[in-house]
Amino acid sequence: MRCGKMAAPPPPPPARAVGTWGGVRRRCQRLLYWVPVLFISSILCWSYYAYVTQLCLLTITNIGEKVVCLVAYHIFFMLFVWSYWKTIFTLPMNPSKEFHLSYSDKESLEREPRGESQQEVLRRAAKDLPIYTRTMSGAIRYCDRCHLVKPDRCHHCSVCDKCILKMDHHCPWVNNCVGFSNYKFFLLFLAYSLLYCLFIAATDLQYFIKFWTNGLPDTQAKFHIMFLFFAATMFSVSLSSLFGYHCWLVSKNKSTLEVFRAPIFRHRTDKNGFSLGFSKNLRQVFGDEKKYWLLPVFSSLGDGCSFPTCLVNQDPEQASTPGCLNSTSKNENHLFPAKPLRDSQSHLLTDTPSWSENSAKAEKGKVGMSNPALTMENET
Repeated sequence: MRCGKMAAPPPPPPARAVGTWGGVRRRCQRLLYWVPVLFISSILCWSYYAYVTQLCLLTITNIGEKVVCLVAYHIFFMLFVWSYWKTIFTLPMNPSKEFHLSYSDKESLEREPRGESQQEVLRRAAKDLPIYTRTMSGAIRYCDRCHLVKPDRCHHCSVCDKCILKMDHHCPWVNNCVGFSNYKFFLLFLAYSLLYCLFIAATDLQYFIKFWTNGLPDTQAKFHIMFLFFAATMFSVSLSSLFGYHCWLVSKNKSTLEVFRAPIFRHRTDKNGFSLGFSKNLRQVFGDEKKYWLLPVFSSLGDGCSFPTCLVNQDPEQASTPGCLNSTSKNENHLFPAKPLRDSQSHLLTDTPSWSENSAKAEKGKVGMSNPALTMENET
């Protein structure tokens, strides 16, 4: 039996074709990410038509009630749309250039094997940065995709493929990462959407009952008014639980990620390490000027790269004020103080970001000190 020659395998597709297909796939993914936003926008547009046209203009007969409902509705509607827009289109903040490795440090990190050489590179990059959290193994938090030392409370988003400052979560309903730059907008979006739904359900209830009991004529408005009440009630239930959860997060100065994985400081894990008390926690998100608290305008405190903490957890490479040095020198045998500092004792509770100046002064007297916990570990 004669065997023919084996057919040669087909040639691989050209690189240009692979790149084109990858670009098309990414564009399709970006379009799909907007589907939840379009769904919410469609529901919002329909609810406007159903409430304003079918309920207020065609069903409500009392002129005074009609005017009050229309004015109040449009106030809630405007605040809802404004905060939702700001949550969607406010770009997440990324770490500043000080946290990025220099070109020479990146080359050294790629060239050297894991060990003391890489520790030295990270130690040199992180010695003047205001970072106090570590990985589970006690290493400097480093992102090998963005090539940067992660600031405290910063995480890499797999959807955005970026490191996001004070990342809370990636929300598909806004097609954006919720983090330092737009967390206040997200919280107001939850609040105003909840008030919007509660207002619709409350003012629609009596007409829903009348239609349900055949107290009003069977018109086209019946479907819109009945479905409007059901939709507003269901969204109110889900939004109330979500809004309550995030109010609790604000009161504790936590993010969603920090609830599932508590921040790890140099000497131990502390789930309340960033909590400064209810009043200060509230101002961290909403700012000091109360006139801006209920408006979707940015007023949060800080720069997103460093955060005040009530704990004394500085590393030998980190800067310390004289007050902190005195407090730690009295407890030389304790790696971590048993109690947090009072506000007047901790330089991290002040609003002035003085870490760069203090670190330069403190570094002069700390030459030769090493930190055995500084090993590179990648984490998202």
